Amino acid sequence: MDQYIVIISVIGIAALGMAWMPSVSQKTGISYAIFYTLAGVLIYWAFPHLLPNPDPRTHQTYTRHLTEMVVIISIFGTAIKIDRPLKWKSWQNPIRLVTIALVGCIGTAALLGYAFFSMDVASALLLGAVLAPTDPVLASDVQVGPPNENIKFETKFALTAEAGMNDGLALPFVLLAITLSHMMFKGEGSVWVWLSYEVIVRMAIGLVVGYIIGRMLGYLIFTMGNKFNMMETRDGFVALSLTLMVYGLTEVVHGYGFIAVFVAGLTLRNYQSQHNYHDKLHAFADQTERIMVAIVLILFGGSLLSGVLDGLTWRMVMFSVLFLFVLRPLTSFLSLISCKLHTREKWVISFFGIRGMGSVYYLSYALKEAEFPFAQQLWTIVSFTILLSIIVHGLTATTVMKRMERRFAKEIKM
Repeated sequence: MDQYIVIISVIGIAALGMAWMPSVSQKTGISYAIFYTLAGVLIYWAFPHLLPNPDPRTHQTYTRHLTEMVVIISIFGTAIKIDRPLKWKSWQNPIRLVTIALVGCIGTAALLGYAFFSMDVASALLLGAVLAPTDPVLASDVQVGPPNENIKFETKFALTAEAGMNDGLALPFVLLAITLSHMMFKGEGSVWVWLSYEVIVRMAIGLVVGYIIGRMLGYLIFTMGNKFNMMETRDGFVALSLTLMVYGLTEVVHGYGFIAVFVAGLTLRNYQSQHNYHDKLHAFADQTERIMVAIVLILFGGSLLSGVLDGLTWRMVMFSVLFLFVLRPLTSFLSLISCKLHTREKWVISFFGIRGMGSVYYLSYALKEAEFPFAQQLWTIVSFTILLSIIVHGLTATTVMKRMERRFAKEIKM
């Protein structure tokens, strides 16, 4: 049987299934991430030689670029559905999550990795940096709905904004791990260069480029579109075009593309925020993301059969359990302790820090750029943590969010 035909058939069936998955998840209370991961396991069990090798360790370059693509599309889709204007008072909860909680989670996870596995400093830091950010790709069950839904629900807003922001803010710590590795094995690099260039300069470039392009496109679409018929467009694929353009141009000038994509999406979203064109942009981004997520999850399910978990130990299991059920919830809850939220909201926000494809991207990126003695162990720990997160959060997110929404969501009169 022709491998190409099998591949396009699987992609077509998986993509078609995504048309009904949101409804299925709402009815069953089970995230579609579980269904597609299980499908990946079954498909690769049935046709192991007719599909591409799913082992991320074997094809790290392809893994990096595929997960990179799905993450940036997800980040833009996350930004375009946030209705809230950028003000400190209304954004303080997610800002605390991506600063205090993120740094605390990276630090404690690194210490735990060092204590559990006797890792070198660079590998331990990489473990913390890779696992700390909440994944925007698999977090749709705990995020806000489409633009202009007229519902204020702080729990979902905090998780949505956190997922959009923290990928760009976690990347500097991945680069710090790479810098430490270079210092250890090559005698190159310095923490000062990392702080001045990787943190300050590249973040600033990402913010500026994202804002400028988002503002310019808003002007072209809305202001110029209203004045000149020739400039009017209502095509949804602009969402994907903008995502790729912003990310590419920002990386060309050595800025952080993740940050730029999120800022561009927010900037465009706040340009004539009540316009119904934002719904088209979100719909196209969401549909594109779901198709890619279907492919990535099937590959992830297949990777579980390829040996990525062969080195799993009880220490690794214990680390993942502690990370998901203690470290992430505790650091996040402490960062929100002074916020004006109900205690139950704080715990729900803290618990639903879903791990996913962002972690795979960071790990494949770092292992391509530097030498890490614990590379195989890192793949095993990260893969198992993602799997555990998919199962635990996938079985609970929909049900918990429905209950929380009934209690805490408020309708906004427009």
